[in-house]
Amino acid sequence: MCTLSKKDLQRIFQKLDKNGDGLVSLEELNWLLETIGLLQFSLQELESLVGKPCLNLEEFLFFYDSISSNQNEQHVKVGNNVVDEEIKEEEEEESDLVKAFKVFDLNGDGFISCEELQKVLSRLGLWDESCGKDCRSMICFYDTNLDGMVDFEEFKNMMLHTIS
Repeated sequence: MCTLSKKDLQRIFQKLDKNGDGLVSLEELNWLLETIGLLQFSLQELESLVGKPCLNLEEFLFFYDSISSNQNEQHVKVGNNVVDEEIKEEEEEESDLVKAFKVFDLNGDGFISCEELQKVLSRLGLWDESCGKDCRSMICFYDTNLDGMVDFEEFKNMMLHTIS
């Protein structure tokens, strides 16, 4: 799972806190988790996990840290043999990348357009409407086949910071 900076998480929290009371409800948190394709819980399961009906910023940051560390645990066994951690890590990384790609590929055509990227970043509170050129240049920078969109391999290279 790609880690987010504290600043990014604060912006996401502020976007989720629609009434400005400094709290994010479980409904809002559940919407975020479903939107990014990370986890799917019923509200009862989420409340049981979180232990309260709303989270303040510090609790939200703690929750993010806890689900991030849970996603990165490497304790997997097949029968009596421990799976090679490096292979398991690559499989999990690929699976996380596929899920992340699907979040951005809004129309499901296998490509991320500038418009799709902008919509998702806007939903997450990571987009400033005055930065239209940045989205296009971001796509162009990672668009190695020059088709004006980012396919999965280009997305994967972008997320792993290994442009070929």
